[in-house]
Amino acid sequence: MEIRLMQSDDVAPIAHWIVELPLWQRYGVTEAGMIAQFSGALLGDDLLLVTGEPDPLGFAWCLRGGAFGRSDYLRLIGVRADSAGQGIGAALLTEVEAQAKSRDLFLLTSDFNEGAQRFYRRMGYTQIGAIPGYVVPDVTELIFRKQLH
Repeated sequence: MEIRLMQSDDVAPIAHWIVELPLWQRYGVTEAGMIAQFSGALLGDDLLLVTGEPDPLGFAWCLRGGAFGRSDYLRLIGVRADSAGQGIGAALLTEVEAQAKSRDLFLLTSDFNEGAQRFYRRMGYTQIGAIPGYVVPDVTELIFRKQLH
């Protein structure tokens, strides 16, 4: 499985399949909004990875120093629905960890997303807190952390 940096040509296809996933729909994500966010991130020093040719099957977006101005923060990670369960998410997360510039990696996941919680625990992350109503009023975001180095 090849993992590479995201390029501008990857943005529209990823944004297209993200909005079809129920998780992202719950957060009101739009295709235009994701295109704008990814396009803006490509101009900064965020780490954006993608896998899959010719169409992206998965992506990871890591904000350098985005957690407390000190540690890297996994902002988003996603796998196309028809490619779930094939190890793509694990490969992307492992690569994010390998390229991390900090000793810790933080992320948030939804309280209702039990599959993601199991995945992150399996990958060595520990839940260290919770933020009720942080992104949307009826969802508690769970804070996960992994010490990398």
